[in-house]
Order: sequence, then C-alpha cells, then structure tokens
Amino acid sequence: MRIFVTGATGWVGSAVVKDLIAAGHEVTGLARSPASVETLAAVGAQVMRGSIEDIDVLRTAARAADAVIHTAFNHDWSRFAENCAADKHAIEALGAELEGTERPLIVTSGVALLAPGRLATEADMAPPVTERFPRASEAVVEELRGRGVRATTVRLAPTVHGVGDHGFVPRLAGIARDKGVSAYIGDGQNRWPAVHRLDAARIFRLALEHTAEGPFHAVAEQGVALKDIAEAIARRFDLPLVSKAAAEASEHFGWFAPFVGFDAPTRSDRTRALLNWKPEQPELLEDLARPDYFGA
Repeated sequence: MRIFVTGATGWVGSAVVKDLIAAGHEVTGLARSPASVETLAAVGAQVMRGSIEDIDVLRTAARAADAVIHTAFNHDWSRFAENCAADKHAIEALGAELEGTERPLIVTSGVALLAPGRLATEADMAPPVTERFPRASEAVVEELRGRGVRATTVRLAPTVHGVGDHGFVPRLAGIARDKGVSAYIGDGQNRWPAVHRLDAARIFRLALEHTAEGPFHAVAEQGVALKDIAEAIARRFDLPLVSKAAAEASEHFGWFAPFVGFDAPTRSDRTRALLNWKPEQPELLEDLARPDYFGA
C-alpha cells in the first residue's frame, strides 16, 4: 500500500514509518524542515513538505494514498488548546478526502484519561471534549465513521519507551536531577501503562492490514507503579528515593504533578486478539536499567 504518515519523524511516527517500509509498504511522510526531509529520505520514504496546519497539503497527500496514519501532535502544553484545534482540523481534512472510499484512516489518541483509577479496556469511550480537555481526536473519528469513512483510533500508553525517549519518564528523571531526589506521590502505587515504541509501531501497521474495527490499545504493560519508576531513576542517578504528600506535589513537580499522580491501568486484550499482536520488546523497567537509556 501507499501510506501517508503525519508526524513521520516523531518519536512514534518514525518507528511507524520504518515498520511500514520493512513490511513492503510505500510511505510518504509529512516533513516541516530540511532535517526531517533528510531523515525520511534516509530510511527510504518519500516526502511531502508541510505541517498539519497546511490543509491543502494534507488533502493532496491523502488523495494520492491508499491509507493515512495520523501520528502528528504538537506537545507544547502551553498551547494545548491551539494544538488540539490544529489536530482536529487536520483529522477532518484527511477524513474528508477519504470519504466515499474504502481507504482507511488511523488516528492517534491515548489511554490515560479513559477510566482514571480503574482498569480501562477498548470498550471505554474517550473523555468528552470540554474547555478543560479540548482534544477531539476520537470525537472526530466517530463523526467521520458516521459519514462512512473507514476511520479508527490507536490509543497509546502514556509511557511509550525506548532509548531516545523524551516523554514522561525522562521528564520525571529531569525533575529528580534538578531537585536532588527521585520522588513519587503518596504510596506510589498509582500506575502508568507502558509500551515500547517498536511494539506500538506494529499496531498501526496491523490495524491497516486487518479489517477489524478499533479502537486499539498500544499497551504492553497494563500498569507500572510510579514508585518502581522513581526507584529506577534513583538507582540510575544515585539519588534518594522519597515520597511526597499530595499537598506537596505541585510544589515539587510543578505543572507535571497531575501526570505524576494519575492512575490509569489499561488492558489490551481485544487488540491482541484481533490483530494477533504480542509485545516483543523489553518492558519498561528492563529498558530503564539500560546504561544508555537516559543519555549522558
């Protein structure tokens, strides 16, 4: 298949591109910068210059593709509402171009807010779009499906790990190094689901190659305790391991405190069965024990 991928040089998207090419697919990746163009060309992908805000570019690329995978999202949290709006408009544009065809669209979402405090499954609905949580990825997918578009969602674990990671765990490690202690909140038994980026990438491809409907959960471990993650960071940087009371969390972790404290155990049984997907890469704590995980 000829597949158009947004976010093609991002943490997850770059792994998706390599997996697709290795499986024999032709890939065109969206690239904003000359460096991104070079990166895509080096792995054998074709390039479409532009960003997800370039609606005409998105529609042109989708028109020429047999399938579209949308992994792009700007994670500048200071502009979260604006970034959610750009994401929504991009999905709408891609879906409009695929309407009336059988060509699939796969959109990226997450599992963190599906069912806080209880075990979430693929049957759980995404949280409603509100001013406080304006991300509308899954809501747009449902609208598109109502118009006959073959659209579905891959929900990522909040921790998509691997060497080169620049997500939640490295951010937690950065706070630990700055503060001189590796901390968790309360008893630290709240859980972060996790998946290795290479295992996550395969789900996008399998979702294209199968006819089953999502959402699909890119979740290898249903929940890793925050205390265990903080302990791994403490060992790596030879720091004390400490507990912070909930009242201290905002002062210690800053804006990242709600993420440190969320409890989001999540299953992926339906995904594994429908896509014949089985995680093959190291689990999170095994990965964190690698000497090169956090860089120098």
